[in-house]
Amino acid sequence: MKKFFITLCVVLLATCLAAQDNGKTLNEKGEIIKKGWNFGPLPVVGFNSDLGFQYGACVDIFNYGDGSNYPGYDFKINFEVSTYTKGSSIFRSYSYWNNIIPKGKLFADFGYFIDKKFDFFGFNGYASPFMKNLAVVESKIPGDMIVDFTGDVTSGFYSMYRGQFRAIVSMQQQIGNIKNLYYGVGLGYYNYDFKRLNIKKYDDQMTLYEMYCQGGIIRDDEKGGGNVTQFKAGIIYDSKNYENDPTRGIYFEATFTAAPDFIDRHGYDHLTFTGVFHHYIPIWGDHLTFSYRIGAQNVIAGDIPFYAMMNTNLMFYKKIYTEAYGGSTTGRGINRNSVIGQGVAWLNAELRWRITNFKFINQNWCVAINPMFDAGMVTQTFRLEEQKAAMELLKDHMTGDWDEDLIYSGKEESLHTSAGCGLKLIMNKNFVVSAEFAKALNKLDGEGMRAYIGFNYIF
Repeated sequence: MKKFFITLCVVLLATCLAAQDNGKTLNEKGEIIKKGWNFGPLPVVGFNSDLGFQYGACVDIFNYGDGSNYPGYDFKINFEVSTYTKGSSIFRSYSYWNNIIPKGKLFADFGYFIDKKFDFFGFNGYASPFMKNLAVVESKIPGDMIVDFTGDVTSGFYSMYRGQFRAIVSMQQQIGNIKNLYYGVGLGYYNYDFKRLNIKKYDDQMTLYEMYCQGGIIRDDEKGGGNVTQFKAGIIYDSKNYENDPTRGIYFEATFTAAPDFIDRHGYDHLTFTGVFHHYIPIWGDHLTFSYRIGAQNVIAGDIPFYAMMNTNLMFYKKIYTEAYGGSTTGRGINRNSVIGQGVAWLNAELRWRITNFKFINQNWCVAINPMFDAGMVTQTFRLEEQKAAMELLKDHMTGDWDEDLIYSGKEESLHTSAGCGLKLIMNKNFVVSAEFAKALNKLDGEGMRAYIGFNYIF
C-alpha cells in the first residue's frame, strides 16, 4: 500500500509542475478563468493491480478560447506513450473538438495497444470457474497435460497475448432547438491479434485460451483475431454542468452499432445495442454529489466473434481501455474482463465529496474522495452449450489429481459485486488524477484489495 501512495504523490507533483500560467481573471465563484492555451506535459506514473506499475509520458493540450465557456474549452488533444511492468504498452492520441460542429462536438481516438499477458477468464461469468493458483503443465507423456493446484508453479492459465489497433471518430450535434438533446454518429475500426501466451516462464503451460480453441468454443477462423468495422448511430441527452467533473445533471446514450464483416468475410456480421444512463444528484451544492451509471450492451442480430464481444461500443470514451466488465473502467476490484457475454449489464455508484478547493500556480484545484460500489452480470450468454461440452473433448489428455471441469462450473450467473474508495485531485474541472482501491465481494471474482492509479473518473 505504501508504494501506491508514493506513486500517487509523484503523479500529483508532476501535475503541479506541468501547469502553465496564462493570466488571472476571476469568475463569480472566485475561480481563475482560463483563456487561450493550457499545456500539461507530464510523466505518466501510475499503478494498476492487473497491469503493474505504469511509466511513460503524455501531454494534455487545451485551448479555452476567450474563456467565456470556462471550464468548457474549444478543443483538447492528448498524446500518451506508456508501458506497464506486466507487459502492456499504450500508444494513443485522442481529441475533443467543441468548435468545429455547430452546437456539437467531434471526438477522435487512435491507439495501438500491446498486452503480452492479457487476462482471459472465459465466457458467461460464473459459468466459468476461477481457481486460484491453477496451472496446467506438460507431463512426461507426449501430448498429455498435468493439472496442478498446489501453487508451486507460477500460473499463466488465465492469460494470453493480445494486440489491438483502434481508430474511432464520433460526433454529436444538437437536434434542432431542443436543449441538451443530440444525435450521434460514428465510425470505428479495430484490428485484433491473439496468440497463446508467449512468455518464457510459461512455455510448458497450457492456457484457458488454448483450451477454448481446442474445445471448439473459440473457432478456428477467429482464434488469431480479425478486423471489425463499425458504423454507429444513436441519441444522446446531456445536461451535465461540467464535462469531466460534473456535480449535477444527466447523461443518456442509446447507440446502435452495425459491424458488417466485409474485410475478413467469415460471416461475423452483427448488430449491437449499447445504452448508458448517468445521473449526478447534488446533495450539498457542488460539494457532495451522488453519482451512478447504469449500462447494458446486447447483440440483437447476427453472429459476433469472441474478440468483438469484449468491447463496449460507446460514442465517446473517458478511459483508455474499453473492455468488458471487470477491472479499472467497469467493475473495480473484480478480475479484469472476467464478465463476458453477448449481453452484459452493469451499475457503478459513487458518493463524490469535494473536500477542499484551492488555487495553486494559477490553476483551480480540488481534492475529492469517492466511496463506490460496482455490480454487473452477463444477461445474454455466448456459446454456452459449447462451453458445457468442451471438457469432454479435452479430458483424455489431462492427468493429475483433479476431478473438476476447468471450463464449465455449472453455476448460475448472478451479480458480480465490489466496493471501495477513491481519491481525486482535479485541476480546472477538466484534468483529474485518480487513485482508487476496491475489493471484490465474492472470492470467485478475485481476492485481495486492488489499486488503480491513473486519470479521470470512470464516468
